[in-house]
Amino acid sequence: MNATNNIGKLAPALLAAQRSMGNATKGSSNPYFKSTYADLNAIREVAIPALNAVGIVCLQPTTVIDGKNYVETVLLHESGESLSSLTEIKNGKGTAQDEGSGISYARRYSLQSLLNIGAVDDDGESTMDRKETKTETTKTPASFKKAAVVAPATGVSATNVSPTNGTSTTKATTAQTAAANGGDDW
Repeated sequence: MNATNNIGKLAPALLAAQRSMGNATKGSSNPYFKSTYADLNAIREVAIPALNAVGIVCLQPTTVIDGKNYVETVLLHESGESLSSLTEIKNGKGTAQDEGSGISYARRYSLQSLLNIGAVDDDGESTMDRKETKTETTKTPASFKKAAVVAPATGVSATNVSPTNGTSTTKATTAQTAAANGGDDW
C-alpha cells in the first residue's frame, strides 16, 4: 500500500466514509461454485457515494510493473492526499475476454479489500430460525473431553464431545451447511 507523506485530511475522511458504508449485497450467482457474491457494481454502490460525500474520488487505472499487469486502486482526497493499493490481474488463457474478466476481479477485490467492505446475502437467511439439519460423528481422542468452539470460517457452530465415549457431534444449520460446502462468495 502506498500513501502520500501526510494523510491527516484523508484519514478522517475515510473514517467518515467507512462509517456510512454498509455491506455489499451478494446479488450475483456463480453456478460453477453454486454460490452468490457481490459483484463490482454492488461494491461500487456501497463505496463510491460514501467516498464522494467526504471529498474522495476512487480511481482504478491499470499499470504494468516488471511485466505483470495490475489494477491500482487509488483513493484521492480533495486535499491532494492519496492512498493506493495494487492487485495483480490474473489472466489464465491470455485472451482479451480473460483479461477483461481479470481486470474486473482485480477491481472488485482491490476496492472491497482496501475499504474493508463485507458482503451479505440478500435472501434474509440470517433472520430465519432454522432447525438443525446435519449431524456428523467423528472419533475424538479421550484427552479432548470438553466442548470446543469451531472457527466461524468453517460454517459450523460447535463441537460437543461426549465424556463417556470420546465421540464428537457437530451440528450445523441449513445456512451453515451451505456455507461449509462452498456457499461463500469467491
